[in-house]
Amino acid sequence: MLAAANIREHWRAFLATVLAVIVGVGLIAVTLILYDSIQPRLQPRVANAAVLVVSNQAVNQVGGIGDRVPWSESEAGDLVQQLEGIGGVEAAIIDRNFYAQAFADDEPVTDEAAMEAGHGWSSIRLAPYELTSGRAPASDSEVVVGTDLGVATGSAILIGHTDGVHTYTVSGTTDGHGFYFTDAEAARRDTGVTTIGLLVSRSSSARAVTEGAGSIVGDGGSALAGDARGVVEPGYITHKRFLGAQLMGAMAIMVLFTTLFVVAATLALAATQRRREIGLLRTIGADPRQIRRMVLGEAVIIGLLGSTGGCLAGILAAPAMLASLNRLGVTPPDSRMTISAWPLLAATAIGAGVAVLGACVTSRSAARVAPIEALLDAATEQRPMSRGRWIAGLAMLGLGVVLAFMTAVGGADRRLNLAIATSMCLIAAVALLAPIVIGPIARLATAPFARWSSSAGSMLTQAELLTATRRAASTAAPVIVAVGFAVLISGLVDTMRMAYPAEVTRQLAGQVLIDPGNAPGLSDAVIRENPAGRAPLPTRLFVTPPGGDITVIDGVGSQDPRWSRPGEATLDTTMAKLLKVQAGSTVTVRFADGLSARLRVAQVLPPDEKRGSLVLSRDTVRRHDPTALTDNLFMAADLAPDHLSAGARLQDAEQFALQDYNTDAKLTESLATMLTVVSVGFSGLAVANSMAMAGYGRRTDFVVMKSVGGTRRQLLGLAVGETWLLVMIGSMLGLIATLPALAGVASGLSAETGTRVTMHLNRGTLTWAILGSLAIATAASALVTWTVARPRIR
Repeated sequence: MLAAANIREHWRAFLATVLAVIVGVGLIAVTLILYDSIQPRLQPRVANAAVLVVSNQAVNQVGGIGDRVPWSESEAGDLVQQLEGIGGVEAAIIDRNFYAQAFADDEPVTDEAAMEAGHGWSSIRLAPYELTSGRAPASDSEVVVGTDLGVATGSAILIGHTDGVHTYTVSGTTDGHGFYFTDAEAARRDTGVTTIGLLVSRSSSARAVTEGAGSIVGDGGSALAGDARGVVEPGYITHKRFLGAQLMGAMAIMVLFTTLFVVAATLALAATQRRREIGLLRTIGADPRQIRRMVLGEAVIIGLLGSTGGCLAGILAAPAMLASLNRLGVTPPDSRMTISAWPLLAATAIGAGVAVLGACVTSRSAARVAPIEALLDAATEQRPMSRGRWIAGLAMLGLGVVLAFMTAVGGADRRLNLAIATSMCLIAAVALLAPIVIGPIARLATAPFARWSSSAGSMLTQAELLTATRRAASTAAPVIVAVGFAVLISGLVDTMRMAYPAEVTRQLAGQVLIDPGNAPGLSDAVIRENPAGRAPLPTRLFVTPPGGDITVIDGVGSQDPRWSRPGEATLDTTMAKLLKVQAGSTVTVRFADGLSARLRVAQVLPPDEKRGSLVLSRDTVRRHDPTALTDNLFMAADLAPDHLSAGARLQDAEQFALQDYNTDAKLTESLATMLTVVSVGFSGLAVANSMAMAGYGRRTDFVVMKSVGGTRRQLLGLAVGETWLLVMIGSMLGLIATLPALAGVASGLSAETGTRVTMHLNRGTLTWAILGSLAIATAASALVTWTVARPRIR
């Protein structure tokens, strides 16, 4: 096979591409392995239930999967009776989860699972937990607690709920985590039902029970068995998985883009250096279709070789990456590495596909090589830009401009993705159009040296870049990607870091805040003590827009007299548009307890983040959602209380908000740094590959220059000087490609926060990205030049 023979003969020319695929596939394999490793797992608390019956999930306002639609108490009771009638079902048990947190010395004991740590006693049968001492709770004032609390049977314990802190007697301890109350107490504190566990006898078939349960629940839910039961998990675990998936998704997109970019550039450079060889093949009768097949065949072999090495590298690197994500707190607790087949097969397919996709343009270009190229002593570029390159470059530029505008006017939930898409398009556009700007920039940069220096180096550098602009553009392309992504990611973090404090200062100056400390929220007891404060009570509401599916939305219970009239709701214009209602209309809302009610739309007002998009009476929310907690309570500084309930803390609102943002910003900055390191590191390797390919491709040029008296030192200086100039040009173009995206983000943040926000560049990140690319490129260029130019022993 000609493609395989070419790779064996010209392995040095293809080594750069293979390495690029190895690194790219390795990083993609890591992300897929980690994504597979953090998928939902069966929680110990429901491990004894062979089948879980769960309600359907609603969609959120952007069309994604949202919360489960709760069954009411009566609906759940009817389901339990029907499910217990299935042959082989020993018991159908409602699984309740509500806020419960131990208090010690008037402070909540830190527990990230506290929001769902309360359960009914009967649900302990769903878990492999056993009593280690004592007995089950016999009254609503008794509780069984986990041994991890270190509380002895018979002791009194303070437990915080949504209505305040209560004293319970520990009737027993169990080897599991959480608090187990009587079923009556649990039903009073968690009225909506989304999960029912089925205990199945050992002699019965779980599959038959699952089918029977599925027919009973019908369109209102589903019956899950086996690994599918892992979807039932605490909300904080789901949130961490979401953060990890977001990071890995961003990393995969960046790596995929960079890999495609680098592979296309290196293959194009390799094809350019083989024009005489391709011309010779055309001379002996090869037609354009055969040339295209040869180039694509080489790409397939390169993709498979690189994918194999990349999968091995990914397996080796995945544990270290998982450890890093665990330290950042963006993975579910007790995450463990899982190596399965599909991530490796997917990474291999992606690697081969990227190599072939990157070779498509190269194959078309190679097929147009004329037979006369075989007779030329030097390969010269007839045109810096082909028609296809012009079309693709201008199309990417136009799309980037449109996306930059959308970034400026788009919503906050889409702004980050739009900014990344904008930069990708503009980076691709700059790289495609680079040949038309590299020549003028090189002429301008080398003109002073050519005028005042007696050395011919500046003249040679200028001539080389003017006559080989495509090669120069291919060499500068990885630098454009490295600097572009480094500037984008760090700039996004810094721009948002500056925008949020400006908004907070404007909104919260002169106010104080009561925050829950180590608890997930404030109880009603704290709110009753401070009736003058602004204390929104968040809840989840379920509505069905005309012609749409059941949608979960964020509702707010307010004690402000303007919005707290029973039976009424105030909507903002966005929510009114979603529900297709207006002032005076009625809307049917399903609450967290599974009950529905019709609410009259009292007002439709412009959006206001402090008010909420759908506001109703706080008493209405509490009546239907006994699990809801108030996040914070804001009030004027002169109304600050002298005494606070257990666990609550009084703070300056502005300072607290800034501290809270800085905590989130540190996590964001850590994630951004990880993405930047991956992007710059990968692009740095691509820079070294490109420089090495360019150096080996210019062996004939070095021979000619040595024949006219050039020394190795002079050739080395010429190569390094050209490398420095290309890195500077690539860095400048990469910076230019990211500015529109950052400007769009700054404009959007200005409109959102009501303050003037300007884009910010992280000079430190920009500096080390440029210096890192420069160091790698210089080392690769110097090493290859020194090796190629050394005397040969005959």
